[in-house]
Amino acid sequence: MAKLIKLVKRFLGEPSEVRFDDVRSLLKAFGFEEVRSSGSHHIFRNPQGQMEIIPKSGGKMVKSTYVKKIVRLLNLEDWYAENKDRE
Repeated sequence: MAKLIKLVKRFLGEPSEVRFDDVRSLLKAFGFEEVRSSGSHHIFRNPQGQMEIIPKSGGKMVKSTYVKKIVRLLNLEDWYAENKDRE
């Protein structure tokens, strides 16, 4: 749990880029599954059927636009406020 909290904290810091592996880990922790990838674009879906397309830039990184989108999608600010004491 502490690792997930640190990852969420990093996303909330609005970095200019994050590693794609971190995006994948975070989405997976929140119930998303990678259902397809086509070139640099990866498609994730949650059990409710909501889909998100996340492109990689430079082969390994995800730009801040998508980081902010993930923060809003997963409501990470509220989640972090509820769980930060477990760090």
